[in-house]
Amino acid sequence: MALIEFVFILVGVCAVFFCGIRLMRMLMVLFPKFWYPLPENFFTSMGKWAVITGGSEGIGHAYALQVDGKRLDGYLQLARHGLNVVLISRSREKLEKAARNIERSTGRKVKLISADFTKDNIYGHIQESLRGLDVAVLVNNVGILPSEIPCKFLETTYLEEKIHQVINCNVKTMAKMCRIVLPGMVERGRGVILNVSSGIAKVPFPLYTLYIATKVFIERFSQGLQAEYKSKRILVQTVSPFGVSTSMMGYQKEDLITFTAEAFVTSSLAYLKAGDQTYGSVRHAILGFFFQNIPKWVLTSEAFQHSFQEFVKKRVGA
Repeated sequence: MALIEFVFILVGVCAVFFCGIRLMRMLMVLFPKFWYPLPENFFTSMGKWAVITGGSEGIGHAYALQVDGKRLDGYLQLARHGLNVVLISRSREKLEKAARNIERSTGRKVKLISADFTKDNIYGHIQESLRGLDVAVLVNNVGILPSEIPCKFLETTYLEEKIHQVINCNVKTMAKMCRIVLPGMVERGRGVILNVSSGIAKVPFPLYTLYIATKVFIERFSQGLQAEYKSKRILVQTVSPFGVSTSMMGYQKEDLITFTAEAFVTSSLAYLKAGDQTYGSVRHAILGFFFQNIPKWVLTSEAFQHSFQEFVKKRVGA
């Protein structure tokens, strides 16, 4: 009898402990500034430059500076934290526009590198352009979808070309940029690498099959990199948003789930010390919990695929 009572007590204690841990994690997500405070000089203590791929617009530009130049609550973007910025993107015109905005709003230096990340043999030029810079932060943000409207793999227009472009841009770019920037961080014993993934990479997600596969690579690569270089005082984090209104997502309207790029980046920087992975916001963390607990058959059903495709078409006005 005493043994049975002991077992029940032990089970009860374990249940309370488990619930306590879950509650603590929820509170940490709700109040990141309390649990994960950043010193005011955190970024400048890491170095002098932030390097951002896909930095001419969207999330990449928001990491450099808010597009409208207005202050948002929470942590301000990297140029406002005192870092000079290197923007790397394909469009020279958009890069120059972004640079003028950053220089006018912050007075920080801006260096531009034109590069099409869907192409091969672009990294020698990038490495040479970054030589000698004291890089504090690398943001691997650039990424592309195979098609604006989600579709089945074989229905992708120009599929062979898109496979090459998506893997080059979403996978190869991140690994190569880490290869270029990480040695300097290791030598100096400091640095931050932020790799932008996607919230839907946490589950099998039909119609985005190729895209999601590249984002899963980002998450696993980042986790391994953090384990390998944490002892060198280098922070590697995967940021996995759901809805963010960018050109890639057809500039969907802001709502409960969809953030502007500026609002999302402001929120995500508050979770910089929250571990090797973050959704970047309370709302996206709740949505991530929801997706991970939906039965797999729901997400993989033909009915869901059809409904989701129609939903995206309406959102982007297709």
